[in-house]
Amino acid sequence: MNGIKRPFSLSAALLFCLSCSQEQGEILWDRYGIPHIFAHTEEELFYGVGWAQMRNHANLMLKLYGEARGRAAEYWGKEHLESDRWMHLNGVPERSGHWLAEQSERSKGHLAAFVRGINAYAEAHRDKIDPARAVVLPVREEDILGHVQRVIHFSFVIHPMEIAGVKRQWEEKSGSNTWAVAPKRSASGNALLLANPHLPWSDYYSWFEHHVVLPQLNAYGATLVGMPTVGIMFTDHLGWTHTVNTHDGADLYALKLEGGGYRFDGEIKPFEVSTKQLKVKQDDGSIREEVLTVKRSVHGPVVAEKGGDALALRVVGLDMPHVNAERWKMLNAKNFSEFQKALKTLQMPMFTVMYADQDGHIMHLFGGLTPRRNEGWDYSGIVPGDTSATLWTEYHRYEELPKVIDPPTGWLQNANDPPWTTTFPEALDADDFPSYMAPRFMHFRAQQSAQLMMDDDNITVEEFVQYKFSTRMLLADRVLDDLIQAGKSSPNELTVKAASVLAQWDRHADNESRGAVLFKAWADGYGISVEKSGLFVEPWREGNSNSTPHGLANPEGAAEALGEAARKVVEAHGALDVAWGEVFRLRKGTVYLPANGAPGDPYGVFRVTGYGANGDGTYTAGGGDSYVAVVEFSNPVKAYAVLGAGNASQPSSPHITDQLELFSEKRLRPVWLTRKEIEANLKERKVF
Repeated sequence: MNGIKRPFSLSAALLFCLSCSQEQGEILWDRYGIPHIFAHTEEELFYGVGWAQMRNHANLMLKLYGEARGRAAEYWGKEHLESDRWMHLNGVPERSGHWLAEQSERSKGHLAAFVRGINAYAEAHRDKIDPARAVVLPVREEDILGHVQRVIHFSFVIHPMEIAGVKRQWEEKSGSNTWAVAPKRSASGNALLLANPHLPWSDYYSWFEHHVVLPQLNAYGATLVGMPTVGIMFTDHLGWTHTVNTHDGADLYALKLEGGGYRFDGEIKPFEVSTKQLKVKQDDGSIREEVLTVKRSVHGPVVAEKGGDALALRVVGLDMPHVNAERWKMLNAKNFSEFQKALKTLQMPMFTVMYADQDGHIMHLFGGLTPRRNEGWDYSGIVPGDTSATLWTEYHRYEELPKVIDPPTGWLQNANDPPWTTTFPEALDADDFPSYMAPRFMHFRAQQSAQLMMDDDNITVEEFVQYKFSTRMLLADRVLDDLIQAGKSSPNELTVKAASVLAQWDRHADNESRGAVLFKAWADGYGISVEKSGLFVEPWREGNSNSTPHGLANPEGAAEALGEAARKVVEAHGALDVAWGEVFRLRKGTVYLPANGAPGDPYGVFRVTGYGANGDGTYTAGGGDSYVAVVEFSNPVKAYAVLGAGNASQPSSPHITDQLELFSEKRLRPVWLTRKEIEANLKERKVF
């Protein structure tokens, strides 16, 4: 099977538990460092998840919880001060306590058990924890809820670097791909699901892959490190994944300062003012204190102030404390109806939900909390804050959100594009929704995603995997013929040679692709993108959203840019036809391998890999395809996965680099789910 080592299948949870200890829970770590957690009760299960996460990511988890407390500068120095300010400015530590008080007894039990597992591991294995991180211990339930807010609400929904008007470095690599295929388009007659988030391979974007089993539950998937409940997962019955959607869940309001307050509806309204004492560890180990003054308007906290103006931030979901409970309900759903019932609580503030199940249902939901805004105002930039007409206080209901269920086409896709292009012919009309619900565009990666699904009406699992790893640059299909013709007509000899190299190129960004480095250098230098309509003969048009733009409007200018790109490539690499994998590499520890894939746009590559420059003309992968899982909802369910960055971050762990070769070779590994399969690949056992 192309890209898959060999298949294994999911068996019933009851069969798992019959072979578990009747007295205690158990964690079995397989040879990729993936824990398979068998438990008899929910609290026992959460305890095991906490223990297992610490075993794989102890230092990282403690760092993240210390940052969520807003005490990182106190623990580790002034370089963390801005992070602490961001946490306290947005009230994260205080809100975490309020959220905890609002949890149901069941959810409190889950959180308490997760924390007990964390602290029990730390107590038993203090020698494996960096002393600098151990200062965070013991971990508390509030820390978990603070971490949820920090990552979801104050990184994904709104990031502090956005406030400063700086493009987020992580945004260049973050995003996701996903597909859901109904039985009518599947060769086996079973629904298929692709989970494929794109995030940096470190810090709070790190994934933790695991398998959890109760007598009534059998589930496998991944979550972001530090989270107690699942992020993307499948069970015997159903599965789901997420993409970062084009959801607008935060607004900056412009305030006019006056009389010690701000003008609102014709009156001067006072700020709510509070102060926080932030502690900052100095180089000599001493502690100094800094006072943070927080001003709050009716919109939210003031995040910037200059002269007589200020900006206040309003973020969705801060009054929705039950994210973990919603996730648990999703995980325990047995069918589509129960899954939708869980989603209707709308506790998760953003993300697309892509769903498939064993009954053959598929769904794309433009999820999250969308404010009910006044369409008479523009919310795409800074919003006037001197009138209540712009102040949203309610959210759209689940029933009002864009969603496509069981479309006649039999397939759904999302590659961080708006919901209108999830399948073709389109199943949604953007005119049926408020203009602020989602923008209207379709970048090249999303078009490539849709094309891969449209071209095959009888998709096998092997083909599904092959399509997932496609490195074909759709941008090349749209402009390369024009570029080659213009290049060959150039009076510049180097440009002519460059055009000849591109004519021989396979239009992919595979390890051995020769011409991809040159084409990328041209595209970067020319500044080409879907949004720059003037560069194309036919610009992007909504009526032909998956087939435009195409053609080069200025062939001579494009040829000139090709000559400059060729000069730079020869200067950096000594040849125009240098292989992609010689320039773009995978490097972790002592492992050094050729990479494949490229940033998704503007190149239109579905196999996304993000790179950082090394300073010597080469680049090292540091993000993109962070987790890939392919699920076939057969009976029993079958699945395959790869976690390129590895399932551990603890120093000296073999599981930091043990999946890089699979990543380099575009292969998935089997998901081991029966006890026989797990024990055949067993590396460590823990009874608790």
